[in-house]
Amino acid sequence: MSTPQPPNTNPSRVIPLTCSGHTRPVVHLQFSPITTDGTYYLISACKDCNPMLRDGPTGDWIGTFIGHKGAVWSAKLSKDASKAVTASADFTAKLWDTYTGDVLHSFTHGHIVRSADISEDSTRIVSGGQEKKLRVFDLNKPEEPAIEVEAHEATIKSVIWDGERNVVLTAGDDKEIRAWDVRGFNQINSYKTEQPITSMELSLDGKYITCTAGKTVYFIDASTYQLYKSIDTQYDVSSVSLHRDHKRFVAGGSNDLWVRIYDFESGKELEVYKGHHGPIHTVSYSPDGEIYATGSEDGTIRLWQTTPGKSYGLWQSKATKDEKENEVNGID
Repeated sequence: MSTPQPPNTNPSRVIPLTCSGHTRPVVHLQFSPITTDGTYYLISACKDCNPMLRDGPTGDWIGTFIGHKGAVWSAKLSKDASKAVTASADFTAKLWDTYTGDVLHSFTHGHIVRSADISEDSTRIVSGGQEKKLRVFDLNKPEEPAIEVEAHEATIKSVIWDGERNVVLTAGDDKEIRAWDVRGFNQINSYKTEQPITSMELSLDGKYITCTAGKTVYFIDASTYQLYKSIDTQYDVSSVSLHRDHKRFVAGGSNDLWVRIYDFESGKELEVYKGHHGPIHTVSYSPDGEIYATGSEDGTIRLWQTTPGKSYGLWQSKATKDEKENEVNGID
């Protein structure tokens, strides 16, 4: 089957920033919320075993977390970005101090860990993976899991701690999203997809569970677990991220090189860009909605402007650069 051709765009105006440093495919990205100092951060998971922390608006490298012995499948930041939790093929999930880069604790599992998350108050860790079990660790007593549940009939691909509703969400290769009450970890709801689930995230405002399975993008109401809408594409979708204004979303494909922007209401494809040299495994919008990040099989992260040409981060217009040069040179 031929690769779908992109619509007419103005590629000269779309110049992504390339963030190098990883040596293997980048498989998961997450932006932090905007922190008290007014900035935000980006964390990446990669098959090279070394998750990385970056400044969000610029993509500048801050540090690398050293300690995993296998591919890292997911990496997430705490609400205040002071801690990170990672899930790895080395049969561990790890909790990190983002200021020092030190491992605060390593949580041993019986098989590959595909996803982990941290509670909003940073007191508990949840994990899932090849064992099909949902585990919760209390960070005050981290040696053994406080809770262990047989959660799915196949590999768990994603876990999310939804603090607003006091539930944990899990998604698996058994084509199902399940919601678990954190008080007793009983299953309280579920949603079934047509194909195995490849990714799951919460929208920035927590309103929608965004999910990809096969060639379909799903937007599920996070309060009712009922489908709000689904959009069929012509390619295998690997990841999706909804813009904070709910007017557009970005999607990546596991079999082609295009970054695609869609209208949320109509599902119409608005923009298509090529910048990677391998399939796109993960996409994510920044918390202010100004940029989105893409991670690829080619080992790079690229940052793209939501509004190309706008002065933001390292994208400075000629007028802005001239003003700064004039300031330096003392010219009014």
